Amino acid sequence: MTHVETNTSSPVHAKSSARGERLLEVRDLSVSFNDGNDWFEVLNKVSFDVKPGETVGVVGESGCGKSLTALSILGLLPRRGCRRTGQILFDGGDLVAFGEGDMRKVRGRKIGMIFQEPMSALDPVFTVGYQITETVRAHFKVSSREAHERAVAALAAVGIPSPSNCAAMYPMSLSGGMRQRVMIAMALVCEPQLLIADEPTTALDVTIQAQIMDLLEELSQRTGTALLFITHNLGLVAESCSRMLTMYAGQVVENGPVDEILSRPLHPYTAGLLGSLPQAKHRKSKLPSIPGRVPSPRDMPAGCRFAPRCTYVEAGCRMSQQLVGHGARHARCWRSDTLVLPGAAV
Repeated sequence: MTHVETNTSSPVHAKSSARGERLLEVRDLSVSFNDGNDWFEVLNKVSFDVKPGETVGVVGESGCGKSLTALSILGLLPRRGCRRTGQILFDGGDLVAFGEGDMRKVRGRKIGMIFQEPMSALDPVFTVGYQITETVRAHFKVSSREAHERAVAALAAVGIPSPSNCAAMYPMSLSGGMRQRVMIAMALVCEPQLLIADEPTTALDVTIQAQIMDLLEELSQRTGTALLFITHNLGLVAESCSRMLTMYAGQVVENGPVDEILSRPLHPYTAGLLGSLPQAKHRKSKLPSIPGRVPSPRDMPAGCRFAPRCTYVEAGCRMSQQLVGHGARHARCWRSDTLVLPGAAV
């Protein structure tokens, strides 16, 4: 058992991926907001890596900080009333130190994003083709014709039938599954190194969910794009991700290889999420659930943030918890080396 210490003294250049280095390194990322009276922290020392070409899942309930982490990576949090500390190392630079002009060169070109609600991300007054074309022209010095050709090719690559016709359509004319494919095409048209997918299948039925996940996996394998997959669906993580991290109340509470975490979680919160999954043994009974709710950033409990909801709580849980290393895995629980928590067949 080892305590994890983050070393941020030496620069890491993600572009040197040929030497096995990481594409993205998030180190001790903390985010605070000001409500006009005081500052309150919403992310606390979040750290994780994404390697070139791999798919990493981020799980947790709503309000745990998953989407805020993604928005912070992309520099989409408000500039006023928001404070970021730590490092986001990508392509030889620290994105935390980037200004808006520098981030515009990163967003879309080097890091793409698929948002949870396509209708909120797509502009209803412009055609699909125009919006993808503008994405291309924002990052490449190409003619309108070539940009349009790239847009149509991107629509074809995500499996949209008659991509030329689709390019001439408005978002409201498309089904939910088709709009999500358009979002994927827009995110991938500039061939980014990293794609962040924030709950990309939440509003879709099970069949379309499977199609979208198969598409993302196929595109990632074909293009070498790494994927940071944010979701509450552990089943999708089990099928698509090699590593995962569990977030709770603005902190990473567990991370490691997916198969190891699912078979034997080290943190009670991860075990609680797994225990809430529908399984054959629950067919005639009420599904188990985690009691209580995620605490407000303004009212965080002392010590372990999950302690008020945890069935394994002890006196030592009132102390501040650090990530504890267990080989390739880490857990933010002082009892992680002695607790035997139930896993799940996902």
